[in-house]
Amino acid sequence: MEVLRVDGGRRLAGRVRISGAKNAALPAFAAALLTEEEVVLHNVPDLSDVRYMARILGHLGAEVEEGEPGTWRIRGAELRHEAPYELVRKMRASICLLGSLVGRLGRARVSLPGGCVIGPRPVDLHIKGLRKLGCEVTVTGGYLEVEGSARRGGSAFLGGRQGSTVTGTANLLMAAVLTPGSTRIESAACEPEIDDLARMLVGMGARIEGIGSPTLRVEGVGRLSGGEHTILPDRVETGTFLLAAALVGDGVEIEGSPPEHLSAVLDKLEEAGIRPAYEGGRWWVPASPELRPVDVITMPHPGFPTDLQAQMTALMAVTPGISVITERIYPNRFMHIPELQRMGADLALEGASCIVKGVPSLSGAPVMASDLRASAALVLAALRADGESWIQRIYHLDRGYEGLDTKLRLLGASIERLPAEAMPRELGEEE
Repeated sequence: MEVLRVDGGRRLAGRVRISGAKNAALPAFAAALLTEEEVVLHNVPDLSDVRYMARILGHLGAEVEEGEPGTWRIRGAELRHEAPYELVRKMRASICLLGSLVGRLGRARVSLPGGCVIGPRPVDLHIKGLRKLGCEVTVTGGYLEVEGSARRGGSAFLGGRQGSTVTGTANLLMAAVLTPGSTRIESAACEPEIDDLARMLVGMGARIEGIGSPTLRVEGVGRLSGGEHTILPDRVETGTFLLAAALVGDGVEIEGSPPEHLSAVLDKLEEAGIRPAYEGGRWWVPASPELRPVDVITMPHPGFPTDLQAQMTALMAVTPGISVITERIYPNRFMHIPELQRMGADLALEGASCIVKGVPSLSGAPVMASDLRASAALVLAALRADGESWIQRIYHLDRGYEGLDTKLRLLGASIERLPAEAMPRELGEEE
């Protein structure tokens, strides 16, 4: 177990490069199983989730090899159709293996991944989509069992209560590319990571129209070939560094996602008084002027991403005035609130909204990370806080950010990763 020690108050300056997107890399690993030939993936982030996905692919029978940094080679010549609970339970994104196994083998037995701290993530739309292709789907003993040897093209609507399902869209897309006939996916997720997956599949020989739109049309092919694909930059990491620069920046250059992947975030930053400039693949965030409060509602892409809600809350916590942060994707995604309150933030929950009254400053404190994006919010708050903060359970952070502490240190932050034993005993977790 490791912790982060952050000595707040340092200003950030310099250049940082954003890593490949976790939420694109994991489906890409799954999609590599759709062919017997070798698939080479570039710009893959070095994350615990990625390494865990590699282990699952190895269990399924694929040859998985890490080459030079950021490059992985995957060859799924012989595959098993079952992903067991002891592997799947540690990473919800492994459910995206469902579509690739059905597409390649015509059947799958994948454990349901279980609960999540930020709220329920049902797979009913995944099941609905596969049934529209003529698959037989049952839930037995905690496993999703799919028999799809007689599947055929069909039409599926994937809209749900919180909008389109991203992983459900990925699953149905991967199943459909090797399904005979024509498939139409309505209310498909439009996230850039879905576009990236679709472009990868087209490069392997899939026939997909409507990429980037809520209607995807797929003409099934007999086989896919291998190939190479470069993962797009992580828009959530890009957004996190944009918010960090707004919070404690003295001029930060960020090599990352293009503006069209962050339109809602940029809109809110402009409302708050921050105007990043983009040119030649790089963002320039000048030293922040006086901030203004904004109201934020998380929505599916191109709306404000739920994965940046916690980080935006940290920024608004030290912005004069009152802001309202409303969570429409995962209404329970406020585990960071009590930890930010420990640092002096004035926050109040009202249903699915957080009322933020900006305070002049935060104070360093020992805090506990509850999930991936909450971890990032606590790091941002600690950078701004007066004094020393200790952030525990940072294994959450390592699931989705490649070397966040290293990148921040290169920008001038006083942040170090230490063994948990280095933390003062009176500040640590209770045994």
